[in-house]
Amino acid sequence: MHSLHVDTSPLWRGSERQVFDLVVGLRERGERATLVAHPAGPLFRRMTEGMDVVALAPKGDVDIAAAWRLSRVLKSVKPDVVHAHDSHAVAMAATAISILSPTPRLPLVVTRRTEFRPGRTAFSRWKYSQVDAFIATNGTVRQRLQAQGVPAAKVTVIPPGVDVDFIDHLEPSPIHAELFLPTHAPVVGNVSTLEPQKGHHHLIVAAGLVLRHVPDARFVMLGEGSLQEALTREVHTRHLERHVFLPGFLSDVARHTKSFDVYASASLHPTGSLAIIEALAAARPIVATAVGHIPDLIEDGISGLLVPPGDDKAMAAAIVRLLEDSTLRKTIGHSARARARSLFSLDRMVSDTTALYERLVPAAARRQLRLGAC
Repeated sequence: MHSLHVDTSPLWRGSERQVFDLVVGLRERGERATLVAHPAGPLFRRMTEGMDVVALAPKGDVDIAAAWRLSRVLKSVKPDVVHAHDSHAVAMAATAISILSPTPRLPLVVTRRTEFRPGRTAFSRWKYSQVDAFIATNGTVRQRLQAQGVPAAKVTVIPPGVDVDFIDHLEPSPIHAELFLPTHAPVVGNVSTLEPQKGHHHLIVAAGLVLRHVPDARFVMLGEGSLQEALTREVHTRHLERHVFLPGFLSDVARHTKSFDVYASASLHPTGSLAIIEALAAARPIVATAVGHIPDLIEDGISGLLVPPGDDKAMAAAIVRLLEDSTLRKTIGHSARARARSLFSLDRMVSDTTALYERLVPAAARRQLRLGAC
């Protein structure tokens, strides 16, 4: 099976990490996987050591020139299936396939990681009508797709996957030394973009409440985003600068996650879940808001603690409960890792994706494409 993957983002977020892991995972199984990525993006730079990497990105949703260049790539490499990983990638891939008009038709797979709100333009409706299968990363996204009129038979839920064994054997980062924290201070951590839907304001408020009970606690919020300056000001306004830290983006995220005593997520709306899944795999006890698909990731009271979104007191109380009970932290952490291993492994994600490709492209059609039908 030869899959061609298109990701047009110039950024490095959870979605790009998942594309990277999927392409690498397919190649490790002996499958051919070609990547088309933004030439200025970290995904392209990280993949250029291997073969089958093409630098290409559209200037917008409608870029006929970029789509034509992609159609030439399709004609040259003859994939069995095209997999688009973002909205612009869908537009470019759908247009390229239309330009090429191969026989049999080249299947188009699209991954949706957030709630689906298609544009109202005729082009937006057309590009999504060209999709043969949607991968929803959770049940909430599946429901949204179906509410927008996508037939249930076209939607397959494949949650994000992480390499649980790799994370399990990682050494935690020396985060106390890196951020000059008191040696024995318990650390409550978060990894996410600093955007309104992530609820960092509520986590900062909860931090102030936690300190009344655990005065030596430290809160570390890793990530960058539009709220960096506003959140930094709030930390100073609340006089929490000795206890709440926003160091920006740090590499080796999984190692930093393993250094947290508690992982906390205060998201207000359904968002990406990779950071929480990595926290599960790292055996971290988690406090998270019960929004969207998060209750599908965390069993309340077993592999984490769930609280209502925007409820700062409930968030603080759950964090205090974990910080004050090391036995509970360890018990929940063990359950979290077991849940990640059974439901959110990288191997399962690659296997489920491969199975979807094979359903879309029977062996006879693959042989026909390789004989030069493109």
